[in-house]
Amino acid sequence: MTADIRNDNTVVPSDILSLTKRAIPWIIVASLGAAAFFWDGLISLGAAWSRPEYSYGPLVPLITLYMTLLEIHRHPVKPDHGSRIVGMAVFVLALLVGLLGNLVEIPDIITYGFILYVGAFILLLAGTREGFRFWPGWLHLIFMLPLPQFVYLSVSTHLQAVSAEIGVAVIQLMGIPVLLDGTVIDLGEYKLLVAEACSGLRYLFPLFSFGWLMAVLYNGPNWHRVLIFFATIPVTILMNSFRVGMIGVLVNHFGIEHAEGFIHYFEGWVIFISCTVILYMLAWVLSRYFSFGRERPKYIIGMDYEGVLGPLKKFPSVNAGKAFIAASIIALVAGVAWQLTPAPSPTSINRLPLGIFPMHVDNWQGRATILDRDIEQVLGADEYLLADYNFENTNVNLLMTFYKSQTNGSGIHSPEICLPGGGWEVSKWEQKTVTVGAGDQAKSMKVNRAIIQLGLQRQLVYFWFEQRGKQITNDFEAKFVSMWDTFSEGRSDGGLVRVVTPIAPGEDVNNADDRLQSFLEGVVPMLPAYFPGIEA
Repeated sequence: MTADIRNDNTVVPSDILSLTKRAIPWIIVASLGAAAFFWDGLISLGAAWSRPEYSYGPLVPLITLYMTLLEIHRHPVKPDHGSRIVGMAVFVLALLVGLLGNLVEIPDIITYGFILYVGAFILLLAGTREGFRFWPGWLHLIFMLPLPQFVYLSVSTHLQAVSAEIGVAVIQLMGIPVLLDGTVIDLGEYKLLVAEACSGLRYLFPLFSFGWLMAVLYNGPNWHRVLIFFATIPVTILMNSFRVGMIGVLVNHFGIEHAEGFIHYFEGWVIFISCTVILYMLAWVLSRYFSFGRERPKYIIGMDYEGVLGPLKKFPSVNAGKAFIAASIIALVAGVAWQLTPAPSPTSINRLPLGIFPMHVDNWQGRATILDRDIEQVLGADEYLLADYNFENTNVNLLMTFYKSQTNGSGIHSPEICLPGGGWEVSKWEQKTVTVGAGDQAKSMKVNRAIIQLGLQRQLVYFWFEQRGKQITNDFEAKFVSMWDTFSEGRSDGGLVRVVTPIAPGEDVNNADDRLQSFLEGVVPMLPAYFPGIEA
């Protein structure tokens, strides 16, 4: 039976069948499926974009769209009727990664699955051969994702230290006496803290995106493109450090208001624009002096605008293949199924709050204190206990933190990260096995151990992560164990235990070790009540 459009413009069956082959309706279906299946990750992504360091995020998909349209405008897509096996494989992988993220309740993993999902549908629509042409734009989407929190904290802390050191060097070049205490710049009358916001990540993340775009559009050899992209790292670090140094100079001469308010943010924008100019100048130098016989292009950066929207006008006539249609339906079904799946009931945890931890531990008498508000916010714990314990003129400081969840963007702030930022010089962290208790009650456990020094002060530090009945010394292991326990037991609570004792001048370090182990003899047996394990 055949059908056509009658004179009264009524659509007959053959035309309905033709319309169902168009790509746009199935893209809508695939988008609805993605919204349902990757919902938690997308919501988390929107929340991340509200933070200053990721506020550029909404621009990334628009830049990716431009890169894709530009590629099609320059080299129109040819029909590819070959196999879609690669696209289907990536599609299945995307759903598996997204499912893993949903099960372990880690939004970052869900968003990684979403990026794979986008790539899968590009391959399914254009075909393997043509689809892989768009990998620069697709890969650019990675720059809209936030770093995992434990990676972000580590990178931020190291950049704070580097910015502070180079910033002080800039101040000294101006003939201004200055001291550096950790990440605190001491100008005498004024003290400036190189805080997390001054680490340079607010410039580095958007410059990564800009550097990728510049590298893709650059008219030159690939090694130039690689150099331009990776140049964003030293350019950002050096320019941010220069900004820190100049703020110190201005504060020294004109007052503390030059480190606050509008002037502070205006200086940041000046530095960001300067970074982009430096990257362009690098591209110009490479094109002019390092082309090695290549004809210099008319434009160093090929920003074509005329006709770039042409592919959008033709897009409504693009047909979707069987694999694309099948994947769209599967995605929608998977999304609806996930949304209809009942949320697991929260696992009941029978534990004592850290606030009632005894202030009398064996012969040690304690006194609870509180953290500075800024440190407390960075710590991000649901509960914490900070107390000083004394016995026979010796002192041990105890810090315990508890997190109800370590999956939804929260996590433990390791002493390996925060102590250097406080000005302490840390000897290499090493693992040490300690034994607490005696006889049948004896328990061996591993702790992280280090000697830290600030000026003439020396201290011995032990710490470990309390993870649902397990004592773990490695950040990454703690994260993966939390993922597994979330999946298998529905729990990702946990915390940190850190003990510190001063090392008196001339004191043998072994005495400090004995002191901490003696203190832990009384503390460790009480921990299960505050950090309960998983019952068999």
